[in-house]
Amino acid sequence: MLHEIHESRLLSPRSFQAGLLDSTYENVLEHIDCGVMLFDEEGVLTFVNARAYGMLELQRYTLAGCTVVDLLTHLSLSRIKKRQLLHIYRETVYKGKTMYEFMDEYGRYWEVNASFGGDMNGSYLFTFKEISDYKKIEQTAYQNDNLAMLGKLSASIAHEIRNPLTAIRGFIQLLRPHLQGLGKEEYAKIILAEIDRANDIIHEFLSSSKPSSPQAGIISVSALMKEVILLTESEVLMKGCQIVLNALASDLYISVDVKQIKQVLINMIRNALEAVSDRLDDITGRIELGAYREGGEVRIIVSDNGKGMDVCTMSHLFNQFFTTKENGTGLGLSVSDRIIKNHGGRISVSSRINEGTSFVISLPLTPGLTA
Repeated sequence: MLHEIHESRLLSPRSFQAGLLDSTYENVLEHIDCGVMLFDEEGVLTFVNARAYGMLELQRYTLAGCTVVDLLTHLSLSRIKKRQLLHIYRETVYKGKTMYEFMDEYGRYWEVNASFGGDMNGSYLFTFKEISDYKKIEQTAYQNDNLAMLGKLSASIAHEIRNPLTAIRGFIQLLRPHLQGLGKEEYAKIILAEIDRANDIIHEFLSSSKPSSPQAGIISVSALMKEVILLTESEVLMKGCQIVLNALASDLYISVDVKQIKQVLINMIRNALEAVSDRLDDITGRIELGAYREGGEVRIIVSDNGKGMDVCTMSHLFNQFFTTKENGTGLGLSVSDRIIKNHGGRISVSSRINEGTSFVISLPLTPGLTA
């Protein structure tokens, strides 16, 4: 009797409805936080959930019956998305990798997991999961490790290299008249310039590892920008470029460490100068410096018509040691970013390839002071 009761409580396999189960599985896949794409053994897309076709920025009905080739040539799919899918196909299907990471055009990081082989009966299952938060944590940990290493390295550099460089510079200055008499004064100029460049690099290392606290003083934004123009104008003009100051309608005042903010602006103008010099066409380089008020903040803008940057470059722009320059240290913008944050502000950047770049520095205004 007990045996019969137990058996009566068991559902017969025949009582399960396959269609109902499939519908349940599909509903589950629709609501998970991963994109899912399933291709059958003939390479035809048989299932795609909302997360996946949303990531592709397409409608589900446009994907029905698509093959991989159809996807790569889809008329409604952007060129960037096609390139991303091609890389995914190459790394997983072609090279046989089961995991691949990439960054999309919006700066988001994604992890792609591929399942195929005998267990899949010839089908290919791809899942897409955004891992941007994880990447930020990973990058923060990496930067903290770099910062600790940099602190030790910079202290050693300051004592072991700066003093000999100062002595060498002094002796070259003493030898300069003799070299001039031999008609070799340019040798002295080259040596002094290289020593100064080495000192600048050392200074960048020291600044990035031990940023000093701001020594605040009130200054007008117009006066600050005029001083920066005076300091950089000759260098800009020597390279055949233009620098333009867009005057403020009414003056604004900020409480900042003037020396540090000048350092940030001069660094950005020099970066802009390199960007316009790197253009391959004959367009005259143009750098603009301006500012405007936005609520309780002033927005200082440094823009250029240089070669521009892609999204990937911009996403790493303020990372320590990241540089696109052949002789760069990758510290200038990371130091600038830290200086502005120490002042309670922030830096944003926008750029287009072969059109130019704009940096916007946002700083809090000093209340009650306007011209």
